Parts: sequence; C-alpha cells; structure tokens
Amino acid sequence: MFSAILSFLGGSAFRLIWEQISQMWTAHQEQKHELERMRLQGELDAAAHERNLASIKLQADLGVKTINVQAEADLARLDAASWGQAVTASMKPSGIYIVDLWNGIIRPLAASIAIYLWVVALNAQGFKMGEWDRELVGVILGFFFAVRVIANRGRV
Repeated sequence: MFSAILSFLGGSAFRLIWEQISQMWTAHQEQKHELERMRLQGELDAAAHERNLASIKLQADLGVKTINVQAEADLARLDAASWGQAVTASMKPSGIYIVDLWNGIIRPLAASIAIYLWVVALNAQGFKMGEWDRELVGVILGFFFAVRVIANRGRV
C-alpha cells in the first residue's frame, strides 16, 4: 500500500506539483527579465532625452550667436557708413566765408604744425625712425588717403 501511494505521488501528483512549481519559477524568471529589460529601456530613453535636450540647447545657442554676429556686422556697417558721411559732410563748404576759411586753414595748419614738430623730433634722433615714427607715418598716410577716397567716392 505504501508503494502504491508512493507510486501515485511519484507519477501523477508529483508531475502536477513539479509542473506548477516549474511554471511559477519560469513566470518569476520572465517577470524578473521583463523588469530588467524595462529598467534598461528607461535608461536608454533617459540618455536619448538628454542628448535631444543638449542638441536643442546647442541649436538655440547657435541661433542666438548667429543673430548676435549679424547684429554686430550691421552695427559695423552702420558705423562705417556714418563715419564716411561725417567725413564727406565735413568737406562740404558751409557758405559762410569766415567758417569756410577757418575750416580750410585749420586742418592744413594743424597738420603742418604736427609735421614740423615731428621733423624736429626726428632731427634730434638723427633722422632714425623708431617703431612709433613708422606707425605715425602709416596713420597719417592712411588718414589722408582715406579722406580723399571717401570724398571722391560720390564723384565717381
């Protein structure tokens, strides 16, 4: 009798119990695997989101920088145009004799005095030009040629 019970339990009942335990263990393992997969997917999604945010921020920064560069270029063009207009306007006679005489004399007189003082300083140095003297010559030549070019621009 004991062997019949053991046979019964070893046959049908044991297989039924083992099948239930095996199914529960498999379900537990699948659930554990699914949770791990969901965790990894969440980490991947978070990393992708961070990359997207960084990309959007970079694009916004580049857009702002482009606008700033365009604004600075526009300001530089306006400054150059304003300076050119001011130089051109300063060259036009006012129609008042004494003012026009003064404007006609003051620049050449000031330039002549400055050149005279510079020549005296060069004479004291034995006519050896230093770095400052070469820069001064460059500035003077640049100024006089720039004024002439801008003044003649409207005539061409």
